[in-house]
Amino acid sequence: MAVYNKEALWSETLVQLKAELGETEFNDWFVDSCYLKSEENRIIIGFPSAFHRDRVKKSYQNKIKAKLQELAGMEIVMEFEVSTKKNIEKISPPKKVNDFIPSETFKKNIIATEEKLKKEQHLQLRDDYTFEKYVIGENNNFAANAAIAISRNPGTNYNPFFIYGGVGLGKTHLMQAIGNYIHDNSEKKVIYVTSEDFLNEFMECIHGNKMNLFKNKFRRTNTLLIDDIQFFADKPGVQEELFHTFNAVLNAKNQIVFTCDRPPTELKKFEARLISRFDQGLKVDLQPPRYEVRFAILKATAENRGTPIPDEVIDLISKKISSNVRDLIGALSTLIAYTEVMGKQVTLEIAQQRLKDVLTSSKQSNLSIEMIQKVIANNFSISVNDLKGKKRNQNIVYPRQLAMHICREMTEYSSTEIGEAFGGKDHATVLYSLEKIRGRLAIDANLDFTIEALKRQIKDMATKM
Repeated sequence: MAVYNKEALWSETLVQLKAELGETEFNDWFVDSCYLKSEENRIIIGFPSAFHRDRVKKSYQNKIKAKLQELAGMEIVMEFEVSTKKNIEKISPPKKVNDFIPSETFKKNIIATEEKLKKEQHLQLRDDYTFEKYVIGENNNFAANAAIAISRNPGTNYNPFFIYGGVGLGKTHLMQAIGNYIHDNSEKKVIYVTSEDFLNEFMECIHGNKMNLFKNKFRRTNTLLIDDIQFFADKPGVQEELFHTFNAVLNAKNQIVFTCDRPPTELKKFEARLISRFDQGLKVDLQPPRYEVRFAILKATAENRGTPIPDEVIDLISKKISSNVRDLIGALSTLIAYTEVMGKQVTLEIAQQRLKDVLTSSKQSNLSIEMIQKVIANNFSISVNDLKGKKRNQNIVYPRQLAMHICREMTEYSSTEIGEAFGGKDHATVLYSLEKIRGRLAIDANLDFTIEALKRQIKDMATKM
């Protein structure tokens, strides 16, 4: 067994991490780390805060562990602790230490690092979220082609890029595909972060008096990807920082991509200046995929997983689940797991049995707009055609606005899609209707009870279909 000094070992690990990650990413997460102590085959590393420690553990632990094992020629147990201790030699090459005898693996690794630094998978991006694995159809054709154009020439046209739509429609996949392409085909720095992580890191840096680190990290990146920005609503502090970050990245001609569950005009409790910034770039709306696209997605997923699923089973899922891609993949994964565990081929009968609850609950999503229109029309003694028509009588306008409001709450359809289902109403008309109902809710306490009663009728209708 090689005898080695673990502090020198950690110093060499940092040198190689810096070379592989690049100076900016290394400085974000490792410049404040420090060697604390060690015993036998265990090494303890300190970080300045719990947030910092947890982020490094989540994103880099496997990489660090593998690097230590390569250098030492044996497995090293790591522990991460919170510590303010500073290690002034933490990014310098290890000094010669009498009892530090490098293994052959250690020597070979140093030579390999100096000769060639291989591009590795981005630690915050999923390796399967690529354009190659993104099935394109009528529902996302424009969005996908815009994303491809952005990834090939980031920071020029279509900046910022704002992707919105309901849950499970592929917003995150498309955003991360942009990040993966830029990361794999250029030296540009890519940062992907969820709104939750952005907010948590923001609060951690405020409390730790380290806002300079936060600003340097997010304002100096070449590509900034933030997922689900709707969760910044009613958070003025983080909105203020996002505004300045937005301006800094855009002024440097670097790329910004946001995802959201609704268009900028429907974001409430957001500063007007932020909404204006969101509106100045390209906005794309992801719609639920049509049958042909759903079938293609399931077929491609099954092939990628190496599990044969009969076309009649894929046809069943494609016809019964139309709400979003996430539900489609979830149903397919259930059947793939059955095949892998039981060692049996999935048949149509097995699929119907295993997915009984999923297929039943999906009926509401499939027909929700039509059902909402029928329930509202019946309750207000008008026809569905009246709801879809152009009559401006108050006894028709109010139920129409109410129906649009309930559609927005009970379905994943966008405002544009709801407008189409109501006789081709434009986006502005739907937004106006939603605003009118919200205004009534603020002054009429009984309206909330009325809406909930209507929702129960709609759900009851769904279970009978």
